[in-house]
Amino acid sequence: MNKALLVLTDGTVFEGRSFGAEGTSEGEVVFNTSMAGYQEILTDPSYAGQMVAMTYPLIGNYGVNEEDFESIRPFLSAFIVKEYSKVHSNYRATSSLGDFLKKHGIIGIEGIDTRMLVRHIREQGSMNGIISTETDDIEDLKKRAAEIEDIVGKDLVKDVTCKEPYEWRQTAWSIDNGYGETDGSRMHIVAVDFGIKQNILRYFAELGCRVTVVPATTTIEEIDALNPDGVFLSNGPGDPEPVTYGIELTKQLIGKYPLFGICLGNQILGLALGGRTYKLKFGHHGGNQPVKDLETGKVEISAQNHCFAVDIDSLGDQVEVTHINLNDKTVEGLRHREHPIFSVQYHPENGPGPHDATYLFERFVKLVESSR
Repeated sequence: MNKALLVLTDGTVFEGRSFGAEGTSEGEVVFNTSMAGYQEILTDPSYAGQMVAMTYPLIGNYGVNEEDFESIRPFLSAFIVKEYSKVHSNYRATSSLGDFLKKHGIIGIEGIDTRMLVRHIREQGSMNGIISTETDDIEDLKKRAAEIEDIVGKDLVKDVTCKEPYEWRQTAWSIDNGYGETDGSRMHIVAVDFGIKQNILRYFAELGCRVTVVPATTTIEEIDALNPDGVFLSNGPGDPEPVTYGIELTKQLIGKYPLFGICLGNQILGLALGGRTYKLKFGHHGGNQPVKDLETGKVEISAQNHCFAVDIDSLGDQVEVTHINLNDKTVEGLRHREHPIFSVQYHPENGPGPHDATYLFERFVKLVESSR
């Protein structure tokens, strides 16, 4: 392992050791509070443009397998851990975490005080950083860190969305049979790919849906030609406001098809309805976020990954809040009062994370059936 330096925009320096790829990388530094699921986190397209620090101290002990990817490859800029486990053990593992990162050109840094890093971000807010295994020139790295383009106002969806439409039929994994395949006889869902996670698609397939995934730049005419029963607005990275093509498409979808949005899809729906979004101080990233369903009073433990939120006061009376975050009272769910439309800010597909909110997929499918 070679020496690696992490330098934040404000000049804070962390010295550690590299694992994975060598080189220099930059991005917004965020932290994830999940205790496991690093492979799903690494392959979540919502982390495009970001460096992810894990709060759990030991990472890599169960390796990486080829079945649990959430996308075709990792999109994050770098991976930050306290201690990387050089030895991995799991019957499904096909490689070590370090080899996986090296294969995909992702820099990993270990041996830094991640508790200090997380406290710093919590107090100061998310900030950009640069990681390098190529230079010891701290002053040069500080200068380069200060010049990193901010994530606000940057369209990251164009870097992660699919290039062509494709059909998805793979169902959820089971220990006895692995992945199955749906016959797709229940209904046809079109999923707009802003950076979609594959486990979302698996849950729709598990419920008997045929899913056509389309690029984020798809037009309303192209969706009409597919003749869907409902449309899904996916998760994705970064600031929703620059994704003007997605916002315009959603405006045209409202009132025409039943809609369900997750994460970035929730924010894009809010903007399409005339609302505003804003950046959170350090975002919500992890598998242990408490969310309250305001209709039932039930509290769900949820998986989350977002740096922006919908300003509910900007939406007026057309939308009601269905879920709130119990940590900071931010909006976690919306429902349209007139049209068959709802969305959530958190991730019900548990890839990784708890299973508390998987009922939302069935809720959408039943909403589509009742709207026919």
